[in-house]
Amino acid sequence: MRRRTAGMIAVVSAMGMTAILGGCGSTGSSDVTLRLVAADYGDSPANSSKKYWDALVKAYEATHSGVKVEVSVYSWNDVDRKVKEMVDAGHAPDLAQIGAYADYAAAGKLYAASDLLSIRTQADFLSQLADAGQWNHTQYGIPFAASTRVLFYNKTMFESAGLTPPSTWDQLAADAKVLKDKGVKYPFALPLGPEEAQAETMQWMLSGGDGGSGGTGYTDDIGTYTIDSQQNVSTFTWLKDDLVDKGLTGPVAPGRLNRAQAFAAFADGQVGMVNGHPTLIQQAEQKGVRFGMVPTPSRSGRARASMGVTDWMMAFKQNGHAEQTGDFLNYVYSQKNVLDFSRTYGLLPVTSSASNVMSASNAAPDKALHPFLDELATSELYPVGKTSWAAVSAAVKQNIGQAVAPGGNPAGVLTRLQATATAADSAASAN
Repeated sequence: MRRRTAGMIAVVSAMGMTAILGGCGSTGSSDVTLRLVAADYGDSPANSSKKYWDALVKAYEATHSGVKVEVSVYSWNDVDRKVKEMVDAGHAPDLAQIGAYADYAAAGKLYAASDLLSIRTQADFLSQLADAGQWNHTQYGIPFAASTRVLFYNKTMFESAGLTPPSTWDQLAADAKVLKDKGVKYPFALPLGPEEAQAETMQWMLSGGDGGSGGTGYTDDIGTYTIDSQQNVSTFTWLKDDLVDKGLTGPVAPGRLNRAQAFAAFADGQVGMVNGHPTLIQQAEQKGVRFGMVPTPSRSGRARASMGVTDWMMAFKQNGHAEQTGDFLNYVYSQKNVLDFSRTYGLLPVTSSASNVMSASNAAPDKALHPFLDELATSELYPVGKTSWAAVSAAVKQNIGQAVAPGGNPAGVLTRLQATATAADSAASAN
């Protein structure tokens, strides 16, 4: 998750067309070789998800003698580019598990999910994730791994200051003021730097409504960009006036503070509060930081939704292996395999069956994720089904920090971003 979600790598097959090999089962040769490009969420060679895929593929091939699956690994810095290069060269993989599907769907290069998956597998996906995988009212993006955001707070700092975790913005600002007075370096870390500013931005937008109505996010209910809505302008005006200008976000300007820096500072005991995803649990525990987690505070204490993130599996039509690809995907999305992956990398299951098992479990790996699972049911995702989203996300990453900078004009910045989004949407519609 990109951003979403952290410490991520990726899996890519060797370039080339899917091989159709001769021979029969008795010779040990395969009828079909599927090549997979899939994201790996490990943060070192020791826990690279190549190990996950190698074990899964070995088990699958043991009972499917006519199919071979080849997998190789790339980092998240490279995987989207690698897939694009393969597709542009006319050598699309059979499967890619990356960050975005809409451009490939719009170009007619992907199988619809219904062409591949059993009815049982399709019905098991969490509905809001499956819905986010739709382009032009048809699902092409198959959710693979999910995460949400909650507020992490340093328990030691809060106990020392006699504070309780906040549920509203006013409480958050008051707690941050107390922590600042006690010398905390980052009372509230606000990472609006270019690494993942689109995530922090959306979390604040969703929590910015009045009277429990919730914020608008990037789009309205029919998919029209609403970046410069009055609620969003009000949200960023509050951030600037009540947090940043009062020195409650630390010594690094939010527009220059990246998520990785904020998480590292929290794990080093320098941050009082920060919005975080599941990766931060292990990072903080490794450094011995005592922390708690609560739903992200909102203006009224009743946010409409948390921000959800998912990465996507997609199947390319070029090699024509719909039957074999679908059979393999049904295996990938079995309850056991979804749980194995989620538990290994501290991410949320994308299926109802696996989510139910994790929610009912009090084992340490599962219990730690319960606060995030609680948020997933009402989470709202980026508008990933819009082919314009990549350009809009890039613009937000580069510019949103200016909205809270000294002398900045939140309304002006959001208006410019809205103009960028509208133009990108119009261009995408024209193509």
